[in-house]
Amino acid sequence: MELESAQQFLKGKTILVTGATGFLAKVFMEKLLRTQPDLKKLYLLLRASDSASATQRLHDDIMGKQLFKVLRDQMGTDFDSFISEKVEAIAGDVSLVNLGLDDENNIVKKIKEEIDVIVSSAATTKFDERFDVAMSTNTMGALHILNIAKSCPKLRALLHVSTAYVCGEAYNERVVKEEPFKMGQTVKGNSKLDIQSEKELMKKRMEELEAENVSGEALTSAMREYGIKRANLYGWPNTYVFTKAMGEMILTTYKDSVPLIIIRPSMITSTIREPFPGWIEGFRTIDSVIGSHGKGTISNFLGDPKTIIGVIPVDMVTNCMVAAMVTHSINKNLENFIYHVCSSSRNPLRLSNISEFSNLFFSKHPLINKSGMPIMTRKLRFLADLDFQTHMMIQHGLPLKVLNLVNEVFFHSFDDGYSMNDNKVKLVIMMAQLYRPYVFFKAVFDDSNTEKLYMTTKMENIEFDPKTIDWADYMMNVHIPGLIKFVIKLSPKL
Repeated sequence: MELESAQQFLKGKTILVTGATGFLAKVFMEKLLRTQPDLKKLYLLLRASDSASATQRLHDDIMGKQLFKVLRDQMGTDFDSFISEKVEAIAGDVSLVNLGLDDENNIVKKIKEEIDVIVSSAATTKFDERFDVAMSTNTMGALHILNIAKSCPKLRALLHVSTAYVCGEAYNERVVKEEPFKMGQTVKGNSKLDIQSEKELMKKRMEELEAENVSGEALTSAMREYGIKRANLYGWPNTYVFTKAMGEMILTTYKDSVPLIIIRPSMITSTIREPFPGWIEGFRTIDSVIGSHGKGTISNFLGDPKTIIGVIPVDMVTNCMVAAMVTHSINKNLENFIYHVCSSSRNPLRLSNISEFSNLFFSKHPLINKSGMPIMTRKLRFLADLDFQTHMMIQHGLPLKVLNLVNEVFFHSFDDGYSMNDNKVKLVIMMAQLYRPYVFFKAVFDDSNTEKLYMTTKMENIEFDPKTIDWADYMMNVHIPGLIKFVIKLSPKL
């Protein structure tokens, strides 16, 4: 496919994007607006009380980000008028029927008539989200988007962003195929999943907790635990991937004639090229470990150094999204509609590489604390289960017990110090528990469909081949510096 076909396809098109304030969606929108200014309209579904609040979120949470600096410089004084013409924020919520849209000024009718492509990227990505919240957004949200898609007469593609980790836990070496979920399929394979039953059980659990007058943090904690329990029952490690898998089941089972595309990225990291290298928003999975190491908080973390970490730069994911969207819109007879966007099979990066790059970077460029002093870091190591537990007990558990005893003897004079250190230990343990399925992940993701898509499109400025990544250069000169600049926001010593 020539570049002209992609640009020609996008010219004059109207696209609805959900989850527009998310990291991936922002980079996707920036790509479209920068490379095809003749796009007709981007409708962005944003959680807000009304259209004025949605517009305010558009400016504050999206266009106000440094990500749009290149586009801003490119458009000059025309930037604001360009955005006003091309982008419209709509107050809505994927967790609600009809996306929570009312028919004020016939907006629903207008959107359905105009939409050419829907990009469904709304999700709650917390591993331990409340079960009711995750179910509403990740599972039922997929159904609500699908119902809207079915009523759009011009629709050329429904592109749904999922995650490669819907495969569940993989402690035995295997290859995860780019295959759709069947309704009721479970990771364990020895039981059948019923989504309607899960909804009813969730509702029943909520009613039980309310009857017990459980509310606030206690209710949140109980529903988080319940979500993990239900996920583990069927073989998923957390509520996030469990509810995303159920969302996929709904889409593939009930899509009918809707032209569906499912993008399954692995661990998304900072931009490698576009619109500029290193832009990132928030800690992205393994970045929490790198950031904590740089701050001197941890030197040891749970994990197998041989584990392949499925890292992929965000702009490669958005490039794949554009290529898939255009390709499927032009060729409606394509059988493959699921794409793993990852690096594990063709350019693997291991946990041992992460510790190597983090150690090298912070030894040369230590972060500077608020007092102007360099933060000294110890060598970062990844430890097996037993070694990690032993380390936490010797390095943190025993000193905390001593500090607690001293605190009692001195009439709680050290309450603040004990509480602060206790919270740090609890944070590390919580991170370890949440990341355990991924730092011992033994599978690799087959990306044959994605590789074929790349080879058949070969569009200029649409690069998503993981083999082009030089991990040492990317981590040392792009990703960690970007993490420091945009997330940690502490100056490194140069």
